[in-house]
Amino acid sequence: MKLIALDSSGLVASVAIVTEDAVLAEYTVNYKKTHSQTLLPMLDEIVKMAKLDLSEIDGIAIAEGPGSFTGLRIGSATAKGLGLALGKPIIPVPTLDGLAYNLFGTDRLICPMMDARRKQVYTGLYEYKEDGLHVLIEQKAAAVEDIIDEINQTGKSVIFLGDGVEVYEAIIKEKTEVDYLFAPAHLNRQRAAAIGELGIQYYKQNRVQTAAEHAPAYLRLSQAERERAEKLKVQA
Repeated sequence: MKLIALDSSGLVASVAIVTEDAVLAEYTVNYKKTHSQTLLPMLDEIVKMAKLDLSEIDGIAIAEGPGSFTGLRIGSATAKGLGLALGKPIIPVPTLDGLAYNLFGTDRLICPMMDARRKQVYTGLYEYKEDGLHVLIEQKAAAVEDIIDEINQTGKSVIFLGDGVEVYEAIIKEKTEVDYLFAPAHLNRQRAAAIGELGIQYYKQNRVQTAAEHAPAYLRLSQAERERAEKLKVQA
């Protein structure tokens, strides 16, 4: 099996070509570029480098969200365009699942955090067992203190990762009562290879969509939608 994988859910833009046995190519950029500038050129580059005939792929794995509204829309549009052009399925992978998969095999709990602003993070809680990654708390938007309370209640050690860790590091250090670590730089951001390898597992479980069906999972309203709702509430 061979997939193209895309992740533009956060500050990082990442594309990969993966099989069940190898990461054939991965291109990740986390430096002052918009995803509209980077994603397609990056994909074109790795396809050329890997001498890949796009008709050979079995599907497109995409970080479906949550994350940046603009980033998710760019990734979704790219995946949908490829899926429609190639007649291939989309494999949506929850963004936080992909982040947690960076830390495969740890005996600690895994708590990814993406900065969701408004004093919240997109987060969840995961652990590894013999049969793979298990979701203990499904991805959600929550206050940092709330997810830390849930971790403290488990009494288990944890690893934090994601761009929200840097933003809320002081709160994490103050509120976390269990033993904890911060993931190192090469593991603490989104990687398309992780999305792709999870995508292979989800493909085998038939967790796929047609290109026409696919849409990002935002988890909460955009700022424009929130402002409109507030205006309507005031007018009422």
